[in-house]
Parts: sequence; C-alpha cells; structure tokens
Amino acid sequence: MSPRRRHGTSIASAVAALGTAAWGLVASAPVLAAEPNFPITPQMRSTAQQVAQAGVPLSELAPNAPDSHTVQRGDTLWDISKLFLTSPWRWPELWGMNLDQIRNPHLIYPGQVLTLVKSDGRATLRIGDAGLGPDGTVKLSPRVRTDLLDNGAIASVPLHLIGPFLNEAVVFNTNELASAPRIVATQEGRVMVSRGETAYVRGDLRGARDFRLFREPRELRDPVTREVLGYEGRYVGTAVNEKAGDENVSPVVPSTFRVSSTRLEANVGDRLSPVPQQDLTAFVPHAPSKPMEGLIVSLYGDALSAGQNQIVALNRGAVDGVERGHVLALWRSGVFAVDRTDGKRTAMRLPDERHGLLFVFRVFERVSYALILSVNEPVKPGDRFTQP
Repeated sequence: MSPRRRHGTSIASAVAALGTAAWGLVASAPVLAAEPNFPITPQMRSTAQQVAQAGVPLSELAPNAPDSHTVQRGDTLWDISKLFLTSPWRWPELWGMNLDQIRNPHLIYPGQVLTLVKSDGRATLRIGDAGLGPDGTVKLSPRVRTDLLDNGAIASVPLHLIGPFLNEAVVFNTNELASAPRIVATQEGRVMVSRGETAYVRGDLRGARDFRLFREPRELRDPVTREVLGYEGRYVGTAVNEKAGDENVSPVVPSTFRVSSTRLEANVGDRLSPVPQQDLTAFVPHAPSKPMEGLIVSLYGDALSAGQNQIVALNRGAVDGVERGHVLALWRSGVFAVDRTDGKRTAMRLPDERHGLLFVFRVFERVSYALILSVNEPVKPGDRFTQP
C-alpha cells in the first residue's frame, strides 16, 4: 500500500504513523522485492516536515476510531484511514509522524499492528506492542503473503474494483476503431464466438499478439456544450493471435485468433485494439492542486443511475489537469421549493449539497474514469463534481 502526504497538517500526523509502522516492518523483511520508485514531491516532503511529531488534533479522529488495528489482507490504505480519520483521503499527510524512521512512506503490510496514542489533545499512530523486540524492532516469522501488489504491500484503494477497468474502460480520441483490425469470419460460421473458440481477423496487427475486442464505440459528449470529447469502446473481451494470415495472395488468408476471455460474446465486425501493459502499481489519493469543476458524462455500462463502487466518466481529462489518484467531491443539485411562510409563495432553489466522493483511476486527453467511493443518492449523467 502506498502512502504519501498532502494537504492539512492535522491529518498528516495520523497517517504518518501508518508510514512508520510500514517502514518498521519493511526493514526487517528480506523476502520483499525492491521498493517501488513512487515519487515524493518537494511539496509532500515539506508537508511531512511541518507535521513531524505534531500529531493529529483529537477532533480530526473518526468518532469510533479504534485503539488499535491489525492490518489484514484485503485492507486498503483508504479503509484504514477511515477507521482513524474523519477525512480518509488525506492519509498521505501521516508520513510526517515519524519522518526519521519512515524512509519510504509508500509501503504498508498485512500483520502490522497500528496503535492510536492520545496525548495533550492530539493523537498519533504507532507500531503496537505486539511483536516488538526489546529494541523496538518488529519480529517476523515466515508466512505466505498473497497481496495485490507484487512487493507484498497492500493497496491504497480497492484495486479489485478498478483493476478490470484499466483495460476495459477505453476512450479513443478519434473513431480509430473504424479502421482497426476486425473479425471477418468465425469458426464453422457461428453467429457468436465464446471463450476458447476461433475467429478470423483481417487488418494491420502491427506485430501485436494480445488484443482487446470492442463493439461499435459510442460518442461521449459534454453534457452542456454537446461537444464530442471522445469515443468509448464497448468492451467485448480479449483475443490472441495464434496464426498469421497473408494479405498478398488471392484469395486473402485472414489471421487465426483464439478468443481468450469474454464479457460479451464476440461477433463478426467487432474491432481489435492491442492490449496495453496493465499498470497495477499503487494509486495515491490526493486532491487537485487547483480548483476544478466538471460534470459526469455517462455511467459505465447500461445503468440509468450509479451507486458506490460503480464507474462513471467525467468531462475533464489530462488537458484540464486531471490526474490519476485525484479525489473529487460529488454534488447534488439543489431542488426548487416554495417559501410558504412569507405569504407570497416565493420561489426558491435550495443550495447544492455535497453527497459523495469520486476516485479518478484512468485519465485520457479530455475524459476520465472515476470510481464512486461513497455516495448518499444515486448518481446520474449531468451531476456535478468539484475538488473536495
């Protein structure tokens, strides 16, 4: 799992302790792979230095914050932060807790015991007494680790929710699928092709072997301007090139593909796009560095509304400063009402209300995909988001 820091000196202390616990374990664990090279910006280091040793005001703790928590397989940094803090997405600031000991604030591992220490109106998190040696080091025993990240660390957010969409949720800047390789025939003339079956493909494969299958793309339009922001491919599945074809003979010989996975059954006419290298390194939740506002373009899939742990597309992308890991606030538009107390029945529009959080995990040029982390009411296209 990967901690960092940013925003607010208060919460920085609390999560800094998380980092301390992480480093105490990492230093004694020879079985771990090399540490990942996650960036630590000067701003992050400056924030950590400001909050070092300060702790978190008790008012910033979650109402039911436990006295201690043992990190479990399946935990995320977000989950742990929610246990201790009122604003879980600000967990990176915790690094400042024990800056001297936390060489790499990006690592936290199952089995660590985090203990909440309260003193003089402030709180910190430290390594619990369980498993500590006389010199304060963590005693480790051999065990099998089956964690999401290759280095054994737990993730900062639930990767099992967004992992599949790292390849499936794709926005093309132009309708490039129209000229992409396509399925031209199926084994034994079948109407649909399932997993393990054969399909025949024509088009420029450019030496790739593994491909994603897409149905006809749909336009993603800005809810206000109606401008086309990109083309979302409807994900069908994956296929593997098993035998090259020959376009230089007559009649031509298409390439032979095996369908390796399906979300939908593949059809003649479905288009192919190479599978990019999947990036499952830890995501780092953080707020945008400047004010940001936009609208939800669409809900991923065919639903009319979305709730927690579902995916939405946003009308802001890399050109607008959106980054992977951004946490954004969801807003519910104020409803119209009538003042029945003034004798005039004056028309009113109630204020907008914040009612959820988004986590951006995929960014394209003008569109981004986000996971709904929490929400009070169903989310619909056209709903507004801002910086938290």
